[in-house]
Amino acid sequence: MDAPLEKIADLTLAEMGKNLKEAMRMLESSQRRTEEENGKKPVSEDIPGPLQGSGQDMVSILQLVQNLMHGDEDEEPQSTRIQNIGEQGHMALLGHSLGAYISTLDKEKLRKLTTRILSDTTLWLRRIFRYENGCAYFHEEEREGLAKICRLAIHSRYEDFVVDGFDVLYNKKPVIYLSAAARPGLGQYLCNQDIAFLEKLIKDDIEKGRLPLLLVASAGTAAVGHTDKIGRLKELCEQYGIWLHVEGVNLATLALGYVSSSVLAATKCDSMTLTPGPWLGLPAIPAVTLYKHDDPALTLVAGLTSNKPADKLRALPLWLSLQYLGLDGIVERIKHACQLSQRLQESLKKVDHIKILVEDELSSPVVVFRFFQELPGSDPAFKAVPVSNVAPAAIGRERDPCDALNRWLGEQLKQLVPMCGLTVMDLEVDGTCVRFSPLMTAAGLGTRGEDVDQLITCIQSKLPVLTCTLQLREEFRQEVEGTASLLYVDDPTWPGIGVVRYEHANDDNSSLKSDPEGEKIHTGLLKKLNELESDLIFKMGPEYKSMKSCIYIGMASDDVDVSELVETIAVTAREIEENSRVLQNSIY
Repeated sequence: MDAPLEKIADLTLAEMGKNLKEAMRMLESSQRRTEEENGKKPVSEDIPGPLQGSGQDMVSILQLVQNLMHGDEDEEPQSTRIQNIGEQGHMALLGHSLGAYISTLDKEKLRKLTTRILSDTTLWLRRIFRYENGCAYFHEEEREGLAKICRLAIHSRYEDFVVDGFDVLYNKKPVIYLSAAARPGLGQYLCNQDIAFLEKLIKDDIEKGRLPLLLVASAGTAAVGHTDKIGRLKELCEQYGIWLHVEGVNLATLALGYVSSSVLAATKCDSMTLTPGPWLGLPAIPAVTLYKHDDPALTLVAGLTSNKPADKLRALPLWLSLQYLGLDGIVERIKHACQLSQRLQESLKKVDHIKILVEDELSSPVVVFRFFQELPGSDPAFKAVPVSNVAPAAIGRERDPCDALNRWLGEQLKQLVPMCGLTVMDLEVDGTCVRFSPLMTAAGLGTRGEDVDQLITCIQSKLPVLTCTLQLREEFRQEVEGTASLLYVDDPTWPGIGVVRYEHANDDNSSLKSDPEGEKIHTGLLKKLNELESDLIFKMGPEYKSMKSCIYIGMASDDVDVSELVETIAVTAREIEENSRVLQNSIY
């Protein structure tokens, strides 16, 4: 990078590039040093203090930033999962510095430059993602684009909105339909994948004097990669004059040579929101909303266009990064992420006790899976099922234990294979699952095929513990319930064999408050259990729904004599209680 910088006539630009390279070198190398100094505590400079009278040089200031970023690594067990900035990331970061510098140009030069940057970036994005004759709005917050599209749709359908404001909406209320697969927090779920049901909703709204305004469809939800029937939804929107907006991770695949028909239909929508930052591993890159509209006055009022140079300069980091990567580099990153998904999906099919929750195995770049124990007489086809097709009743009593075990599995895999960028999530019907979404993480983390292979190996290594623990849970519950003075505690969040509480003579079962006598007994019991020659882990803590002490028995990798374990717990606790009572009597 040094040689090209020497050829730049603008000394400020050359110095800016040099300084950025040096700054990033310092900050990135600090992570390697902190691994060697992991035992050290944060230096005193981390404590806020007064502003020094004399100014400091750039190296000193960067050193402070470095300390603040990596000062106490032992507080961040997942610190290894740091985005791989790389050269393309440096280009994106340079865009933010350049934006500040460019804004100092005279008005005419600034206008020409910002117009060129905006035009180039818009043209490139339209061609990469197959969106013809559209405009682009660049925004920092991902949902900001949809908010502006809502304003545009309102201005387009309500001619008097500019004059009368929200009063005009009172007589004919606008209706926005959201996909049932929309990301959480976006709004109330109004639209169902059943197109006939949606059309009935639209007709009902029209009959009630409402105005169907906007429909937000999904082309790959962040959670499970679900894609709506966008082609059919487009027909419905054209029939009733509804604006169709599409968003989702699968829109990235529009850059590839082969695109599924359901995602390809998104190119005909009225607007779509893209998130090229995570797709391409580019930090601090804005989201982009592409839209089609012929009235520049309305787009200006809606906030989609602006005459301010600062607003146009939002595209600068992306303008630089797209040129750095080139079309081949962009396509390669997206293609690589999709191949990682296919690699994991194909491998998981061969792993016992792992269920893949899929919408479309051939096109979805999101892989969602969970551990499950096959039920007696279950259909082998149960291994790969559409998301949310399994009713809660089909899983029955195993549902809560499997959720806790899947959360444990997910957290273990996140630590063992951080380069895969896994996420543990809870689905309303299917329960706790593990998600692999390389389109959102692979470019930033530098995920390779070998990382996926390592993930499979780690999953297989955890299966004996998971299956053994789940098999012992029911036996443990039955043994505890059949033993006097022991109470089985149903804690759905505990991934181990189970939770048990000893009920001493003075135990008040109706009280949820802490019990000093019971705590003393359980403390002694825990000490005795930890002295046993066993691989089991024992812990003491408050009951799931009260403050009373309990003993938590951990996971098991080998067969455990549960009957003997429960008897040991009961006998030991009883001896501790009796010895305590004898001691008290001798004192008095």
